[in-house]
Amino acid sequence: MIEFQVDRHSGVATYLQLVNQVKQALRLGVLEPGDRLPTARAVVEATAINPNTVLKAYRELEREGLVEPRPGQGTFVTRSLSRPEAAADSPLRADLVAWVTRAHAAGLGREDVLALVEAALAEAAARPRGSAGSAGSGTERPSREDTT
Repeated sequence: MIEFQVDRHSGVATYLQLVNQVKQALRLGVLEPGDRLPTARAVVEATAINPNTVLKAYRELEREGLVEPRPGQGTFVTRSLSRPEAAADSPLRADLVAWVTRAHAAGLGREDVLALVEAALAEAAARPRGSAGSAGSGTERPSREDTT
């Protein structure tokens, strides 16, 4: 079962925080198809937010095809976003946990780590797919046009 956390100082709309937390739980396999989301009342009691905010988040998740309301029963997950590569026991996740541990040991805080991850994501997105080396590393081979 997911437990929502609301950060009133994040600048992100509360309903979007709930949507994002459900999506993250779906990606990590914490929530799976058939699982029931907490009732709006339970979320309101746990987070002290307006019931309409919870309902707005659940409607957005329904619009995206991730959940479905069942009258008298609750709201249920209909689709997963998880991938085996992101599972708790995956090598990629273990590598990432080790990297974050090293970053913390080096004195980096949460915001520093997040900034590094964002920069790395942007850098990776700018590379051609399948490129493992870093741009400008000097390991690139000249193209056919460069050698003629």
